[in-house]
Amino acid sequence: MLVSRGVASVLALAPAVVMAPAIAEAGPDDVVTSALDDVDGFDLTFNLDYRFETRRAAIRRERVGLPGTSPGDPLPVRDDLVFDSQRHVLTPELELGLFHDVWLSAALPYVVTDTRTLSFDRRDTPCSLSPGRCVSRANSSTIQDGILPDNGYDAHDPAVGFANPDGDMIFRSPDRSGVDQIRLGLGWAPMNQRRDDTKPTWKLGGEARIAVGKVATLEPGNPESATGVGTGVHELRLWTTIARRIGWAEPYVDLWWQAPIGMKSGSPFQNPGFGARNADKQQEAGVVFGVDAAAFSRPDDDQRVSLDLSARLVGHFEGRNYTEMWEVFAFAGRNGGPLELDSDPTTSGMQGVDHPGITNVENYLEMGGRIALRAELGPWVQLAALAQATGETEHVITFADAGVDLPRCQGAATDNCETDNNDLVNPNTAEVNPLHVPLIDLVGHRYRLDDVFDLQVGVEATVLF
Repeated sequence: MLVSRGVASVLALAPAVVMAPAIAEAGPDDVVTSALDDVDGFDLTFNLDYRFETRRAAIRRERVGLPGTSPGDPLPVRDDLVFDSQRHVLTPELELGLFHDVWLSAALPYVVTDTRTLSFDRRDTPCSLSPGRCVSRANSSTIQDGILPDNGYDAHDPAVGFANPDGDMIFRSPDRSGVDQIRLGLGWAPMNQRRDDTKPTWKLGGEARIAVGKVATLEPGNPESATGVGTGVHELRLWTTIARRIGWAEPYVDLWWQAPIGMKSGSPFQNPGFGARNADKQQEAGVVFGVDAAAFSRPDDDQRVSLDLSARLVGHFEGRNYTEMWEVFAFAGRNGGPLELDSDPTTSGMQGVDHPGITNVENYLEMGGRIALRAELGPWVQLAALAQATGETEHVITFADAGVDLPRCQGAATDNCETDNNDLVNPNTAEVNPLHVPLIDLVGHRYRLDDVFDLQVGVEATVLF
């Protein structure tokens, strides 16, 4: 889920009453929630944020052994599916001044609805179902490998699916809604330009994101029973912002880092042990550069209209996560399906366990920009409207390796000790990664995400008490 700097910064708009006349002269990154000032008690801010997000991406797949290719050729990658999703999110947040330039915050994002579909890649026009972006049931690798049946899967009609042989849609998820995490934060401003105009405003803080919602799973036979949106992972987010008001313009920079710190019972991110590596949820770090420019300002009436322009760069580090294909993988990993996992690779035979759908994802970058129009309508009410567009570098979304070569005799059966420490993952030993499925994780069979376009539009309303 994308996190906009606009949400975090607008939620910090709770200045002390003694500074109220200065509100119309600053953007959101320059405003600090405070308490216990000379003539002020405790400031309280209520913010309501609504976002609509639409996302589209191409699902491509590595295909070795295709006719006309030779071992020395570059790894062939073929078009397969197109992913589309729409999500509506409503986020109420409270912020309370605690001490001098120190504040507490609490937010509870609620996913009103989340819908996802996958279709055959037919972006070429006209589409002749020949090589190129014209995929059908006959040449889709997802169908050919039995990951989805010929009629696909439709959570709105699971018994029938998509019976039209000429249709392009092949998968539709349940309509999901609910809560993932509650966010509890603490912020502090070591520097405040409103108190000392020779210095910028520097804010820093941390936020605990506690998993409280129903975990997202897939129940093909009863899709209405599994409509959660949660990951079951607790995360820590650290952030800092620096802003400097210079006349009508306020340039700013925001930096943040987010990592998992634990998980609740039932989370699919449990580490299965053995040779599994990078089993935690992906870490993220980002930076935003922007400027908030005043288009209209009337300080005496506490009125201000500004245009906020920013660019963002987010790094997503290798780890497991929900991807555009997670529900398909969960579907194919049940009841002896082609993606079923072996829970204990050291025991002979198959100890079958359902695939959770989440997969290892390689490092990638997210890049984008945002434009926001902000208006302060007196000392107590502030409104904003924004739009943000982002893209992502191409990356592999089935990236689990086969395992790890352990030192001699560690984690292996006694009669296999002589084969350890040989730069190979020995079968039937603790070196094997239970999360590795050759059908999708082996080089030449992996899924890739490309041509990502993510658009968010939203509105924010802030009331200061």
